[in-house]
Amino acid sequence: MKDQDFLYQIGLAPDEAETSDAASWEFSRRDFFKIGAAASGGLLLSMYWPSPASAKAGAAVFEPNVFVKIGTDGLVTFTSPECEMGQGSRTSLAVIVTDELDADWSMVRIEQAPLHEQYGAQWTGGSTSIRTRWNELRTAGATARAMLIAAAAETWRVDPASCTTDRGVVIHRASGRKLPYGELAEAAARLPAPTDVPLKDPKDFRLIGKPMGSVDIPAMTRGEAVFGFDLTLPGMRYAVIKRCPVFGGTVKSFDASGTEAVPGVLAVFEVQPTGRPFHVAAGVAVIAETTWAALKGREELDVDWEEGPHAAENSKTLSEQMHTLTETPGDVIFEKGNVVLDTEDVIQAVYEMPFLSHAPMEPMNCIAHVQGNRCELWAPTQNPAANRGAVARVLGIPAQNIHVNIIMTGGGFGRRLQSDYAIEAALLSKAVGAPVKVLWTRDDDLQHDFYRPANLHRLDAKLDANGYPEALRHRIASTSLAESSGGPDVENKHRSEVGGAADMRYRIPNRRCEFVNISAAIPRGAWRSVSNTFTAFAVESFIDEMAVAAGKDPYQYRRDLIDMSVKPDPDNPFSFDPARLKGVLDLAAEKAGWGKELPPGHGLGIACHYSFLTYAAEVIEASVEDGAVKIHRVVAAVDCGTVVNPDTGGSQVEGGIIDGLSVAFHQAITLRKGRVRQDNFHDYPLMRINEAPASIEVHFVPSDAPPTGLGEPVLPPAAPALANALFAATGKRIRTLPLAEFDWRG
Repeated sequence: MKDQDFLYQIGLAPDEAETSDAASWEFSRRDFFKIGAAASGGLLLSMYWPSPASAKAGAAVFEPNVFVKIGTDGLVTFTSPECEMGQGSRTSLAVIVTDELDADWSMVRIEQAPLHEQYGAQWTGGSTSIRTRWNELRTAGATARAMLIAAAAETWRVDPASCTTDRGVVIHRASGRKLPYGELAEAAARLPAPTDVPLKDPKDFRLIGKPMGSVDIPAMTRGEAVFGFDLTLPGMRYAVIKRCPVFGGTVKSFDASGTEAVPGVLAVFEVQPTGRPFHVAAGVAVIAETTWAALKGREELDVDWEEGPHAAENSKTLSEQMHTLTETPGDVIFEKGNVVLDTEDVIQAVYEMPFLSHAPMEPMNCIAHVQGNRCELWAPTQNPAANRGAVARVLGIPAQNIHVNIIMTGGGFGRRLQSDYAIEAALLSKAVGAPVKVLWTRDDDLQHDFYRPANLHRLDAKLDANGYPEALRHRIASTSLAESSGGPDVENKHRSEVGGAADMRYRIPNRRCEFVNISAAIPRGAWRSVSNTFTAFAVESFIDEMAVAAGKDPYQYRRDLIDMSVKPDPDNPFSFDPARLKGVLDLAAEKAGWGKELPPGHGLGIACHYSFLTYAAEVIEASVEDGAVKIHRVVAAVDCGTVVNPDTGGSQVEGGIIDGLSVAFHQAITLRKGRVRQDNFHDYPLMRINEAPASIEVHFVPSDAPPTGLGEPVLPPAAPALANALFAATGKRIRTLPLAEFDWRG
């Protein structure tokens, strides 16, 4: 999936998307720099970047982008442009700069940047943060280091080539003289910036590739980290909203007399719905002096809803539509060869998966302060530019008059790419003339999310004489993200539904992928790994079914089918390389001991997948004991290029696997009478400790290639690997998720 596609699916207009597209603007180390003295008298390093519009037009227009500041006290301040939501990106980005700068890690401090064009695209999604910042931050660090060396050489009147650096100190090799960076900062700030600097050979990395922990963990464990829920402002009001439970419904009338009698309640306002793409729900807001008063006031609120045209929408009907519509041809998205499936020996399977909620630990929240035609936001957001654009559109004020402060985020998984919570805060702040914090409860969050689409996959294949697929057809029915967002490509409803299926990486001479859209009122949005979360389950489960039908080993079958005729582009380090996919498949099988004898009742399942430019394979050992699924071991092999920080990288893999298994075990959002039935973790459960794998092993493929994604690519193989393991253990095939609905005793 292209990054621009990702922006469209979250509802940005083309002009707003221009300031948010990260993928199109990757520059070489010849980028221009601006140097100036910091307020502290130190070195302030800025990078000039073309504005998105001018870059696309080829015009030489540049804007400053500040990342690195070195004070006379020797402290190095790195300004992180990305949001931190537990993935450890702030640490990894700082490590990249620090390694090229050759600074002392203990002297590095990290600040969070607000939204500003000078930082480039600041949306944190699509597993892009490290990949898109890799070259620019390495260049920023290397340029600062070169200038510090030049300043020292000028001081000593020696050739800069005779100098080197070591952990924040410039050293003259011949004489052994040393100068700390802090003492050189002012002199370096007066020098011209070099137009080209060499980057380190990966063998010389001191920090990159080493376990570095996370700079944010200590504050989190001490309760000192400030998340959106923690932040307060002078004069701030608190707001909660009673939203229409039916998607697309409106407020018919409301009685606020009981609410207004609650001590601390200040005002009650009706919230008008926005429709696509923002999906702000109709509701009634309670503004109060405290969170408690707002919540108590909402309990007393009596609202009569006009449920609207979607009050009959339910999961059963949507499922029936998907089954019916995939029985006949859909829109052809991909086709090669001649797919003929009119013989009796066709293998068929249908896989179905439900809506999912993001359910981050920190529910949605935002603070807004509207003053005249200006607005300031304090938002735990993955997409501050989208927040700014949405609020500007709804309030009718210029986007440049909106300042967005990016707050540490308690989980996102794609939910915080949306802007509904920011719009609510801005509208209510304007109404009361004061800063307002909108707070969502857990039930608000589960019942008014932007959900992963419900989807169904009908696969048919004919095997050749050797047992390999000669022809394969994959029909997908889904409640399209593009339709829900109403973006500029809404007619291409398949755009975020077929990744991982239309571009299947197996060698099948005759193949077709079709798509059928199912219209629904429930809002949909990007959910961790987007379409790959469901296409991988269907594809990797079906590959397993074909292997069994052919009487072949599932691991070897995949290995034989990986299309080695595909050649990577030597000029594009991110082009698909089948050898790397085969590499992770082999590594996972080797580390898991594939083929070795297992305890009675145990089974091994395997799955591999390529998404977000990363190769991942997982082997799961599982059994069913006393009617309950038990996962004994998960072995993951990942090729994501250079692993900047194995600590947070390993945690990303473990978290992605647990998330994928939670989906496989329990999670489903279901609709009845136009509303979500689930309202908390009792009926939308996360995986419990007693259900979690006894062990998870993470194996990274050593690589000097540029880094790619980690937050999303490891999730898709988890569910099919588990389903395949359970088939190996029990002979029962799982085609519908979640597993909680499957009776193992039957």
